Order: sequence, then structure tokens, then C-alpha cells
Amino acid sequence: MTPRTAFEKIWQSHCIADLGGGTGLILIDRVFLHERTGGVALESLAAAGRAVHAPSQAFATMDHVVDTRPGRTDRTIMPTGTDFIHATRKAALAAGLTLFDLGDPRQGIVHVISPEQGIVLPGVTLVCPDSHTCSQGALGALAWGIGSTEAEHALATATLRVRKPKTMRVSVNGRLASGVTAKDLALHLLAKFGAGGAKGHIVEYAGEAVRALSVEERLTLCNMATEFSAFSAFIAADETVFAYLRGRPYAPTGVLWDRAVAEWALLHSDEGAMFDAELAIDAADVRSMVTWGTSPAQAVPLGGAVPDFRAGAAREGHDRALAYMDVTPGQPLAGLRIDAAFIGSCTNSRLSDLRRAAAILRGRTVAPWVKAICVPGSTQVKAAAEAEGLDAVFRTAGFEWREAGCSMCFFSGGESFGARARVISSTNRNFESRQGPETRTHLASPEVVAASALAGAITAPEALA
Repeated sequence: MTPRTAFEKIWQSHCIADLGGGTGLILIDRVFLHERTGGVALESLAAAGRAVHAPSQAFATMDHVVDTRPGRTDRTIMPTGTDFIHATRKAALAAGLTLFDLGDPRQGIVHVISPEQGIVLPGVTLVCPDSHTCSQGALGALAWGIGSTEAEHALATATLRVRKPKTMRVSVNGRLASGVTAKDLALHLLAKFGAGGAKGHIVEYAGEAVRALSVEERLTLCNMATEFSAFSAFIAADETVFAYLRGRPYAPTGVLWDRAVAEWALLHSDEGAMFDAELAIDAADVRSMVTWGTSPAQAVPLGGAVPDFRAGAAREGHDRALAYMDVTPGQPLAGLRIDAAFIGSCTNSRLSDLRRAAAILRGRTVAPWVKAICVPGSTQVKAAAEAEGLDAVFRTAGFEWREAGCSMCFFSGGESFGARARVISSTNRNFESRQGPETRTHLASPEVVAASALAGAITAPEALA
């Protein structure tokens, strides 16, 4: 038999029909919705007189526009946000979906709670109207973001028409240095190969450094594949994934668990499998990273400086980023004063992220001019952090401690850090006005965000006194 990639194995097992022209009709195992677009899809489906084909395999959560301040209700800062919540709640319950509503101990950001609940499993196809659905490929699934119309079709038929992506393997050889994180690896890849480096491809991350990552770190790495312009990302499931999934609410049990693990163990790329593209990096070259511009690819090592224009980049975009971020070529990023610090989002808001940040904050205090906020990725993460006393560490240091949700990862007419405020953030995008009109965002790991909040300027953890 011809050696196959892991992606090819999942694609072939889910391809109901070859529609020609490189397009297949693909069986969809799971559909996950959120309140910003989920209500629209469900209402449109109902208006057309169609039912959800498999309600037990469809899920919805409240995460994108919900208020994350303590004591929250359905009311939101975002205009019309409450309408989104009410519409999704009504439509999801009417359609028989599982809803992780406000007040539900399982509520949270979709890409945090899906792995947390064991909804995403190796080998399944999962879609969600959110570009960071690629995160969930970290557990060996084929997961990708779709639009509301596609969500409606997937709900009604459990299928989608999909143009087959090309394949790319990114091998990370060796081990990451102590203190270097999956977030740093993601930013390093973007800086080295560009924001369009994986366009049209599904990326399989491989190599010793990737295998050494925890599941939560793998989720962070796969999360930013959409910033790499990838169709999605994938990491073959292994014993680390199996141990993580065992006992999760939606994971198989008993004899079904044993059968599932036996099948999952086969979902790896065969020796000799051919990829359309191959990239390789040495893990020893990866350093703690921070972005300087308005693309996640505009990143440099933390001890570096804002770069000069390089051939191959877009001059207009480079100059526009410099002007927007108010930085100049040759300017060191370490020591650049910040106004705010944010820890959260589907990229870096899991329990391990909060533990690492808290270890830096413990016994220290945020600079008096810095507005610092921590938003756990799920209500379960929040509860687990509080059981360990991490919330007290954040609060004592001067961070606001919030309820679970997407919060200030993005601005939709809601909460903002303010015009021209300089923010260090554990999120995934630093686009113009991403965190509020004219807000300037520097992306980094939770550790660097915590250290910078304490210093009041972009700072490496090891540089703290």
C-alpha cells in the first residue's frame, strides 16, 4: 500500500464522494457553535424548515461577546450582544443541541472546552464558525473554521463540500530551551516563513520538540496555524493525548476506549509518506519572542530590535506597521513602556498557562500605571485555578480576575484598552484596532506578559530583579 499522511487517512475515511476538481463531500462528525454566529445559522436552518441532522453531535457555547467581569449576566458591553446570546440560547435548545450556557460549569471558549470535555477526539472531523478551530488539530483531529452558511449545511446534512488542501510537514528538531514556549515556537515560525507560509496547506507539526509538548502546549501551537494562512493544523495523537483524553466526559469508556485507542494509534503519517511541502527548524534557534508590528509574523526575539525593511516584504505594510505601532527600526523592544497587559484567549488561557504566569507574579506587584487583566479560558479552568489559589496570586499582584470568555482578544464594539494604548498580550492577533480602536498590541507568551506587567515595560522574566 502506498504510504499515506495522517491527513490523507482521515480524509479518505470521511470522503463520501469525490466531486471532481480536487473537491470532496466530507462527513462532519462534530459541529461546534458560539453565540456570535451560532444563532444566525440555527435560525436560518429553522426558517428553511430543516432540522439538525444529529443534535447529539452538535454543541454551542457562550464565549465571544459575553461580559467577563465578575457578577455578569446576559447583558453585554457590545451593542446587540445580549440579542446574540438570547437568540443562540433559544435556537440551540429548540434544536436539541448541547449548550454550555452562562452559569454552566462547563462554559468557556470553544477551543478550550472542546478538548476539556473530550468532544474533539483523534480522527474526527470537527467544524466551527471560528478561524482558530485549527487549535483542535492538536489532538489528532481534522478541525477547521467555517462560515455561518457552511455551519447551516453541516448541521442539516452532517456533510460539507471541501476543496482538498495540500499537505505540509513542519519538523521541529531537537528540544526547546528552558523558558521557551509553544507560543514562542509559533511566532518564530511566522517570523521565519511569513504569514502566508502555509497558504493552501494543512500543516502537520512533527519532530522531537513537538512530541515533547503537553496537549495544552500543542493546542497553542496549532492555534496559530490560521495566522500561518493554513487550512488547518494537525499533530498525530500519541500516549500524551490518550492520557489527556482518558476519563473526559465525551470520550469513549470501557471496551470502546480500548478499541478507540487502537484505531487512534494508526492515525500517524506512514514512513515514506509524501508531503507537498516540507519545512524544518532547529528548536535550539527558537527564543522568547515578541511582536513589533501589526502582523503576528512581525516578530523578533525578545532581546532584539525593530527590524529594518527587508526585501521580499511589502514596503507599504512595513512602514504602516511602524507608524501604527509608533516604533522605529533599530529600536530595542525590551524596555518599551506598556499601558496594559492581557492574559487570555484560546491561545494561552489554559490552566498550565495561568500556572506559569502566576509563578512569575507571586510575591510581586504590577507597575502602578499598568491595567492588567486575566481571563481564564473556561469556567473549569477558573475553578481549578482558584482551587490552587492562583486567583489570589493574580489579584494580589494587581491583575483583574475575570469570568471565562474571549474578552479582549478582539474588539467588537465592547471593552477596549483605549486609543493608542500599548498592550502586551497572550492572544493570537495584533492587527490594527484588534483590541480596540487604535490600540497597539504586542504578542508574547503568558510568562512575558506577566513579567512585562510587573516591570511596566516589555521585559523577559529572567530580567526581573
